Amino acid sequence: MIPSMTIGAALGGFRVGDMLVMLVTFIILMALVKKFAWGPVVNMMQKREEYVANEIEIAEKSRAEAEKSAKEAAEQLKQTKQEAQKMIEDAKNAGKRQEQDIIDSAREEADRIKKSAQEEIRNEKERALQALQDQVSSLSILIASKVIEKEINAQDQEQLINEYIKEVGEER
Repeated sequence: MIPSMTIGAALGGFRVGDMLVMLVTFIILMALVKKFAWGPVVNMMQKREEYVANEIEIAEKSRAEAEKSAKEAAEQLKQTKQEAQKMIEDAKNAGKRQEQDIIDSAREEADRIKKSAQEEIRNEKERALQALQDQVSSLSILIASKVIEKEINAQDQEQLINEYIKEVGEER
């Protein structure tokens, strides 16, 4: 053995040749790993990185769309509530108008019935007055005919008037 080829034999006997062979083998192994394993691993890692980045982007878009949809739904709900409130107010106003129309109609009907009743009372009063006038005129004629039949003195005349007044009172 060549003494220069052995370094520190006392330390376990490292041999430079063995080390060089190991170094060359290691470099060749690294070149092979780089060519056959490292490239595909790096490609796979890049694809995985792109996939994760794409998934994050999709998730962000989905979150943004969900927020937008939530805002739209809240706005739609708000608008629906406003429309419902307006419908309720319109219904209340229509009810009040209808109530007032019914009251006005009832008042008009009551006034019409009242006027009709007053007209009927007036007609009945006129008929009663006419009947009374007819009776008075017939009584006057009757009194005049009796007066003519007999000459009466003041006492007889007073008695005759009282009798006719009594007859008129009984006929009513």
